[in-house]
Amino acid sequence: MVDVLLGLQWGDEGKGKIVDYFAGKYDVIARFQGGPNAGHTLYVDGQKVVLHTIPSGVFHKNTINLIGNGVVLDPVTFKKECDKITALGVDLKKNLFIAERTHIIVPSHRALDKASELSKGAEKIGSTLKGIGPAYMDKTGRNGLRVGDVLRSDFNERYAKLKEKHQHLLAGYDFSAEIKAEIAKDIAEWEAEFFDAVTYLKQMNIVNGEYFINEKLQAGKKILAEGAQGSMLDVDFGTYPFVTSSSTISAGVCSGLGVAPKWIKEVIGVTKAYCTRVGSGPFPTELHDATGEKLRAEGNEFGATTGRPRRCGWIDLVALNYTCMLSGVTQLVMTKSDVLDAFDEVYACTAYEIDGQQTKAMPYQLNETDVKPVWEQHKGWSDETAAKSKHFNELPAEMKLFVKAVENYLQVPVKFVSNGPGRDQILEQENA
Repeated sequence: MVDVLLGLQWGDEGKGKIVDYFAGKYDVIARFQGGPNAGHTLYVDGQKVVLHTIPSGVFHKNTINLIGNGVVLDPVTFKKECDKITALGVDLKKNLFIAERTHIIVPSHRALDKASELSKGAEKIGSTLKGIGPAYMDKTGRNGLRVGDVLRSDFNERYAKLKEKHQHLLAGYDFSAEIKAEIAKDIAEWEAEFFDAVTYLKQMNIVNGEYFINEKLQAGKKILAEGAQGSMLDVDFGTYPFVTSSSTISAGVCSGLGVAPKWIKEVIGVTKAYCTRVGSGPFPTELHDATGEKLRAEGNEFGATTGRPRRCGWIDLVALNYTCMLSGVTQLVMTKSDVLDAFDEVYACTAYEIDGQQTKAMPYQLNETDVKPVWEQHKGWSDETAAKSKHFNELPAEMKLFVKAVENYLQVPVKFVSNGPGRDQILEQENA
């Protein structure tokens, strides 16, 4: 069977660490969507490692890792990532495989991303400028290059044709001559590194991903599908247009790996004990005060990929209930609970007030809706007991009450609570 692990908020929920924790129980870890804007942070022998494309099971030597067709892969980022992992003693030729249908990000995709954001001015969506949106646009527009194409003799011709298309698009922007020259220079500088990375990519294990994964299923192997970004960034159901370009919910597993729905078993949703968001877009529970700053400082809330400070607020149970419904979440993992040790009171949003009426439903266009959060106050635990606890039952009573309130609202058990960055700081609630 395939278990799914995905983020339920706007990303940065700590999925990488949780996948790493579970990885030893699975034969295969597979990424099913997203691009290198995802940063999954792991701590390996005390050393911080950030993965952008490679699945988070890569440090388990008996685990196979698959980059699925739903991912968009930047060969340059991928090679840099591989170099770092190889330096840590991991033999990627043995445990990393790439689906041949995975689409490739080329230098002019990054240029288009930059141009698009520049043209929007104050209305920019907060793209990480990695070229991910334009790569997915070429995928749906049936113009894209795929990993399998790097093995073809006419790859350079295919690349040139796609680049020419992009140059026509770039010419349509009403930019100054200086900006146009800067973008052209960017592409030229990125290309040498790109083709070097493509040569490296050719040496990797490129497989027919859908047959590869289904053969593992037929052989009785246990598979964990790893999501990137968060459910509220889903291209269909997220806070559109401030979303990513792929399906970040459990339905994306089927199309992103080539497996049928009948194979999906557990859906493990990851949520912080509070809430964060990077970039632009609506965020109903955001705190623009000293409490928000304190959450950022206590949680070290800066992007793993970009270093950008994250926007911070209390947990949004309306949004969580929505994403649990969309993905059929069967169990929850609550991360960074120890961050709340520093607060005398903690809060949860239990409803939205819109035009004087309370609702627990997600509005159609959240960024154009005036939302006032309805708060439920909880007594804080205000000590370091949570961070020091080695078992769930050792957690402060107030914290366990907070966890229970989340469970009761969502009607989904909180199976695990993470109270620190280490693998040994994930506590299982055995009766959940």
